[in-house]
Order: sequence, then structure tokens, then C-alpha cells
Amino acid sequence: MRLCSIASGSSGNCVYVGSEATHLLIDVGISGRKTENGLKELGLTGKDIDGILITHEHSDHIQGLGVIARKYEIPIYATKGTIKAMKKCEGLGAVDEELFHEIAQDVRFTLKDLTIHPMGISHDAAQPVAYRISYGRKKVAVCTDLGVYNDYTVECLKGMDAILLEANHDVNMLQVGPYPYKLKQRILGERGHLSNESTGRLLCRILHEKLQTILLGHLSKENNLPELAFESVRMEINMGETPYKAGDFDIQVARRSEVTPIVTVS
Repeated sequence: MRLCSIASGSSGNCVYVGSEATHLLIDVGISGRKTENGLKELGLTGKDIDGILITHEHSDHIQGLGVIARKYEIPIYATKGTIKAMKKCEGLGAVDEELFHEIAQDVRFTLKDLTIHPMGISHDAAQPVAYRISYGRKKVAVCTDLGVYNDYTVECLKGMDAILLEANHDVNMLQVGPYPYKLKQRILGERGHLSNESTGRLLCRILHEKLQTILLGHLSKENNLPELAFESVRMEINMGETPYKAGDFDIQVARRSEVTPIVTVS
């Protein structure tokens, strides 16, 4: 089973998850060309993609969806609320109705040899979800765009072999930065985004000895730095109520416009 970030950040998100037989994208928030270039680096083309899982309808998650789905006739999986909201987005363009497949939070479904578990998240979108994907006993998760986490989130993310988790902003950078007050409050709110520190505290509750790789993703261009996210999360783990230390895990930062090294869950 493989996990790879093709692009991750406030300006566009696209993640690949797959097995030898099944290839999925989670969100297509970058242009069709960038998506195809990213797949090429993985030795794939759009023809290889068996499905696109959409987390929610914001442009940084669906910008290139229409282009890719139309060109390769790829099935699109999303919640009822997200599908309804996406269809109102002018940038999506005309997409064959038969390509849309409705899914539901906490109702698992199977695509070939992969099982997908949508989980609810707290974000200011119509009906957003994150995804856990399993192949046999191996499990990975892609969880971004959540303003707050709770016991349900923790339970959903326990037992993962690899995870891409949001570390969106540094609170101080956001507070003193150029964003309007209302936007700052939105990001800091319960339906906004996780800060570096919150991400570290969430990780403290889900760390276990078989967790192979942690990818920190969806970093804000204006309100975070890769090095700051990395060190802040490590500090929270080292200071947290957990028997583990940050050095016990492979922690990486998913870059804004670079394909990350493939994480192979063995």
C-alpha cells in the first residue's frame, strides 16, 4: 500500500493512495496539468486512476477535478452535501452525472482491493469528510481541514500505519499577519484549521509503535513555515503525555508543489 502527496497546502491539495491493483486520488485541488505531471512522477497516468475521493467543495480541493474526471471518465466519490455544493461551483464545469457516487460518513465502501472509511470532520463546508483507507490489515489516513478534534477523531485515527495530517498554521504568525480579522477568526475557529500545536497534541493521542510515517500537510503559505510546523509538532510530542518521543517516528512535511517520496506501508 502506498501514500504520496502530489500537492499539499492552502493553495491546492492532491493526494495519491493505492495498492498494486487500485489507484485513488484524494482531492484534485491543483490544475489538471499539475495533477498529470504528479501522476507521471509516480509512474501513473489518469487512465490508471480508479476513483477520486473528495473531502469537500472548496477550490483548493476541487480546482482540477472537472478536467481530470472528464478527460479520463473517473468516478467521483463524495458525500451528498459535497456533491450538491460542487455542482454549484462554476469552476467544476459540466461533469457526467453518472460519474458522481454518493457516500456517507462512517459508512465504509470498497473499490477493488481497498476499503474506504469516510470520517466526519469539523470544517466550514457543506458536508466534509476525511478518509481512512485500508488494504488488508494495513491502514492509512488523510485528514485535513478540521478546526477541532475530539474523541471521535482520535478513535478514527488510531491504529494507522501512515497518516497525512493537517498542520495548517502557526497561531502567532496568523494573529500578527495580514489577514482580515474575520478570516483570522474563521481559521482559528472550530470549523477552521488545526494549528501546529493542535496537530502535535492530536498526534500524542494516536501514536503507536507501528506508525511508520507522519506527513504534515495543508500548510498555510502566509501563516506557517515547513520548518516551524516540523519543530512545533515535534516539541508537542516530546512534551506531551505519551511514552513516545518525536525521534521515534518518521515525520515529514508535505510540500506545496512537490511530490513527496512515496510512503510504502509494508
